Amino acid sequence: MIPLWTVLPFAALLLSIAIFPVVAPHFWESNRNKAIISLVLSIPTLAWLFPNTPGGLLHTLEEYASFVILLGSLYVISGGIAISGDLRATPKINSLFLAVGAVLASLIGTTGASMILIRPFLRTNSERNNTAHQTLFFILVVSNCGGILTPMGDPPLFLGYLRGVPFLWTLRLFPQWAIVVGSLLLIFYLWDRRVYRKEPHEAIREDRINVKPLRLQGWINLLFLSGVLYGIFLPSPWREVLMGLMGFLSYFLGSKTARNHNRFTWHPIVEIAVLFAGIFITMVPTLMLLKYHGAEFGITKPWQFFWLTGSLSALLDNAPTYVTFLSLAQGLGLPGGIAGVPEKILEAISVGAVFFGANSYIGNGPNFMVKAIADHSGFKTPSFFSYMAYAALILFPLYILITLLFFLP
Repeated sequence: MIPLWTVLPFAALLLSIAIFPVVAPHFWESNRNKAIISLVLSIPTLAWLFPNTPGGLLHTLEEYASFVILLGSLYVISGGIAISGDLRATPKINSLFLAVGAVLASLIGTTGASMILIRPFLRTNSERNNTAHQTLFFILVVSNCGGILTPMGDPPLFLGYLRGVPFLWTLRLFPQWAIVVGSLLLIFYLWDRRVYRKEPHEAIREDRINVKPLRLQGWINLLFLSGVLYGIFLPSPWREVLMGLMGFLSYFLGSKTARNHNRFTWHPIVEIAVLFAGIFITMVPTLMLLKYHGAEFGITKPWQFFWLTGSLSALLDNAPTYVTFLSLAQGLGLPGGIAGVPEKILEAISVGAVFFGANSYIGNGPNFMVKAIADHSGFKTPSFFSYMAYAALILFPLYILITLLFFLP
């Protein structure tokens, strides 16, 4: 029997992640404060797990290690790849930036693609005046929707891989990726073209004068990235050993110039490590309840999983939301499928977690990082609630289209 109170620490931690950045942003900037909250909320769960289900605790700690090592290695390696230069800030070139980012997001992760491309994207547009929409679309395309094609692309999909979803299974989500990413690129191009026509002549002239060809620094890190990709297919613990080794070699053998150019710091990945330590521990009882009693909730249709997974991914972090609804689907006891879940429902959970993570700054890890870099570079970015409003206006018609095409009977 799993006591209902064991769900409370998980809910409290997710609410903390959602609320503190809004009501106490200065307090939440400190990783030490995040670690304290994560530890305090984990203690009651640890006290229950250790005597009652030590095997479940050990399993979740193993998953946590794989998760953090993958994200950490990708973060360190991508932090050593820098793109310098300044292209013309035309709507076509800006759209190409986002299209390349959408492809890279599935290859090196939304965090890696965002960190590599956001600075050259901002530098290219630094001479323009009308740029408020650009960070918004960068987050939508590169930091979220582009990463749905592989488990390396987005954290929730890697957690699915750790729980039995085959690595190449996510390639079947290409139709959803093509529709959403293609639509976002078209909307961005039309929007950017409209505001580009309103740019002052001086801004356009300065943009043409300051063109510098793009130059890639940190080529050796591409080798380390390929090592991480190879490591994904190895059994544990060799998978984690190789990924960690690639990150270690990248940091000590890679280009220091490129890392300085990117203003590399450990803060973002430490933030992920301390918060997800608490998430992985506190979510165990919740996942057990959902797995054993999933059929009692009456959620059985793909469209229900799509919208419920998505709605919580927009308000909370999408990785624990994905695992929560995956466990709920496993609790239905339906035959066939992947990892104990019918494929159409697994598609709905995967697409909902990744695509809806774009609806707020806290929906996916890179979102706030991109905003912080843009703010530091002097770009105007939407406020927390303005961002949510713009994202909803742009994305919800696409969600309805995806529902009609893929998740209704």
